[in-house]
Amino acid sequence: MKSNDVRSLNIASLIIYLMLTPLEQYQKLASAIGFTDLYFKREDLHPYGSHKGRSIPIMIEHYLATGDQAFAISSSGNAALAAAIHVQKLNEFSDTNNQTPITTLDIFIGNHVSPKKLYKIRAIAQKSSGRIRVLIKERPLQALIQASQEGKRSLRQSTDDQALAGYESLAKELTEGRPTQSIGAIFIGTSSGTTAQALATYFLKNKLPIQVHIVQTSSCHPLSDAFETYDGSDERSTADAITDITGYRKSILIPLIEKTGGKGWVATNDDIKAAQELVQEHAGLSISTNSALSVVGAMKAAYTSHEIDGAVVCMICGE
Repeated sequence: MKSNDVRSLNIASLIIYLMLTPLEQYQKLASAIGFTDLYFKREDLHPYGSHKGRSIPIMIEHYLATGDQAFAISSSGNAALAAAIHVQKLNEFSDTNNQTPITTLDIFIGNHVSPKKLYKIRAIAQKSSGRIRVLIKERPLQALIQASQEGKRSLRQSTDDQALAGYESLAKELTEGRPTQSIGAIFIGTSSGTTAQALATYFLKNKLPIQVHIVQTSSCHPLSDAFETYDGSDERSTADAITDITGYRKSILIPLIEKTGGKGWVATNDDIKAAQELVQEHAGLSISTNSALSVVGAMKAAYTSHEIDGAVVCMICGE
């Protein structure tokens, strides 16, 4: 598909339609944790399933405009789901309007992916007439690298700065139309750090005093270790979306977080369970283990008296 083709999906419509998610206040939960104001940014309600839906479609659209048609992604689930939804929409539009060529997507997934996420992704692939393939691999990242060498366009967010562009909309939603002092910090469950880097860059560029805090797990914490070395058990985390052990963005991300006044935190499985229970009790919500990471970070910041001037936002990221 060439850049001048008429399509129902483009950058402008994606920004207008797909990017908006609620910012919900939970006063009882704030009091239980120890903050005056606390909000959930409900990225789990994004039409593409998670905050990954802000970036992955933008990446695909960018590379379609440069002539790419065959894509590949290695994912623990959320990014793959966003990619599958978008590619399926593109192909449905092409089929309806008798346009060619089609867009293809290979999804490489590891052996420990959440069955719920895998079911959703496979359900889309089954409707794609073979254009979307789900491939279970022992080493999914190596499979992605090989696919890239064979000519497919990689959608690896951790190493592609094109991924940062989509998350700027999240920063704008949090800040535009609000007093600059209304939000003091945002907590994000973090794997590669792409979302955190985009937010921190935007806040600093626009001189917004908002701390960016990242939260990793007891089984994957290369970024959080820059703030405080985790010396607990390296248990397999129940938060299965945190998988990037390389920390490619570390050298850029950590100074940005420090400049915002934020920090890195590590969540154990007991921490995650406690956060889920606290949210259920005081907010009446059942959140995923991956979403609970942001709440763990907020809890740890409160318990260690980390100074935050303004409301706290926890990103509820999806499954």
